[in-house]
Amino acid sequence: MRAKPSTLRTHGIPSAVLLVLALLAAAIGHCGSADAPETTSPSPSPAPPAAAPATASAPVSPEQSGADLLKIDLTFVDRKSPAYARFRSWVDAAVAGSPGYAFSASDAALMFLLSGGDKYCDLAVRMVEKEVAEAEAAIATGARPAIAGDSYLEVGPRIADLAMTLHACRTTIDATQQRRWSSYAEQAVWNVWNHPRAQWGGQAHAWTGWSVDNPGNNYYYSFIEATMYWALVSGSPSWMDDLRTRRLPPLKAYYTGLPGGGSREGTGYGAAQMRLFGLYRLWKDSTGEDLADASTHARDSIPYWVHATVPTLDRFAPIGDQSRNSVPELFDYHRRLMLEARQLTTDEEARAIASWWLDNISVPRMTQGFNSRYDLLPAGTGGTPPSALVYLAEGAGHLFARSDWGKDAMWMSFVAGPYNESHAHQEQGGFTLFARDWLAVTENIWSHSGIQQGTPVHNVVRFERADPDARQCAAPRGDVVVHQCETPQSRARLTVTPRADGGVTAQADLTPVYRGNPALESWQRRIDFAGRTLRVKDDFRLGAGTRAIFQVNVPERPVVQGNEAIAGRLRIRVLEPASATLSVHAWSDEDPQEFRRGWRVDVAGGQSGYTVELSEK
Repeated sequence: MRAKPSTLRTHGIPSAVLLVLALLAAAIGHCGSADAPETTSPSPSPAPPAAAPATASAPVSPEQSGADLLKIDLTFVDRKSPAYARFRSWVDAAVAGSPGYAFSASDAALMFLLSGGDKYCDLAVRMVEKEVAEAEAAIATGARPAIAGDSYLEVGPRIADLAMTLHACRTTIDATQQRRWSSYAEQAVWNVWNHPRAQWGGQAHAWTGWSVDNPGNNYYYSFIEATMYWALVSGSPSWMDDLRTRRLPPLKAYYTGLPGGGSREGTGYGAAQMRLFGLYRLWKDSTGEDLADASTHARDSIPYWVHATVPTLDRFAPIGDQSRNSVPELFDYHRRLMLEARQLTTDEEARAIASWWLDNISVPRMTQGFNSRYDLLPAGTGGTPPSALVYLAEGAGHLFARSDWGKDAMWMSFVAGPYNESHAHQEQGGFTLFARDWLAVTENIWSHSGIQQGTPVHNVVRFERADPDARQCAAPRGDVVVHQCETPQSRARLTVTPRADGGVTAQADLTPVYRGNPALESWQRRIDFAGRTLRVKDDFRLGAGTRAIFQVNVPERPVVQGNEAIAGRLRIRVLEPASATLSVHAWSDEDPQEFRRGWRVDVAGGQSGYTVELSEK
């Protein structure tokens, strides 16, 4: 578990129950039931409550059963490749009695589909049977089984394990065992979509329904994963119809509205889209319907992640929560996301860009055994980086630019778009600057938790109000900082214009994300990036008693000289107003347990705006 974050974070508590170790797991997406609203009202599943089994051992009703529709296309697998040898060794070690961390029944079942061998099915069946038996024991005492924990976060991988084992090893599972497994899976999936009436063994176990109606949230991927695997392997007409008429249409509509790729949850939790893309592949293999082709999002996520990667090809833009590792280093999850996206698209240019990235990043192959199966997806060879130096993910509101595609290039990111997800931060208008290392970056990456969401840790203008007790958003009383508001309507407006010199100009109206707070009438920010220099110009109108502080968070201790501050290789020069004063805030003075390093340069004195230039020393 991570230490408790400081009060700068404004909402959401990360789950203590992670799908994998905290060091490895956050990108799969875990925001915990504490984030959940008290009530949610999704449409119920089409099956009436009676269709759900009354106990975990009750059989699935005949109308719910059908032929196994699950299909796994493995024609792309090169059985002579090092990746295949690594995956087989991973599974063989488990068969021999030494399973690696997070080894799953799906690994064993997949190895059986690839090579045959009763030993693989024997292991998969034992693992699933153990889970079902433990669930039955918990239910018999009136408790919920583990699959219901953390707002059903793990329902997807758990039901996928069961479904893969049924699909691969059905002939080795007797009829009674199949009925018990089916009853368990049926109840779990039914409970997901019927949260007010959820039950186990006839005992009511309602839950919050967190994110059952939000296709942009990582929890939704788990819910769809469970439903899709169960619908396909059971051949249930009602669950197949439920997917086609109720669950997949909102998913397709949401991603149609997210051009440019990426996620409104940010880049940490956004990596969970690796699972979404894997489900697209599963659905196409099994039904022929290409969910990825319903929008450009999956294809666009290839250039998104290439541009979101810093020039040294080992880190990425730190947007939103970074709870797996507060320092945004590329990991297996990012590699898997790119492999999945590449497999989905037929766009040869995008595939070539993906191959270049996969071949050059700091993760040339999966580092963890439980991810080794995804290296079976072909990465391709060769390829080239994009020709463009600027990329806008319009749907997410993320802008990336660089001076060139060399490792010594200067790179920047800028956030201005929708602010409507719990893992997103109060960083609308925030920027990051990188050249060989971080020059200006959110203090969140130097925090212990990686979930510091508040305005003070980001490179924005911090507005402070005279009345700290006036109500605003979800902010606590006594907070002087004017908060950006996470609501469905909060969306900054951004205009991006390419420059003749190869750079970019972006103009953002950040006013809408403050939702009419009288402490701030308006805020516009313009950035000009060209010639390895970033110029930031702010114009604002303040409410009565409000003051504005331009802030830049840096990893090196700044030295202030007049209207300039030098922080390592970064030069910060205040051009307007001439009367501005500069000061330095040391984050470790605030909370040494949470903030491991980092400083913030505060520029004060602006009554209507600031103009600040950032460049290399």
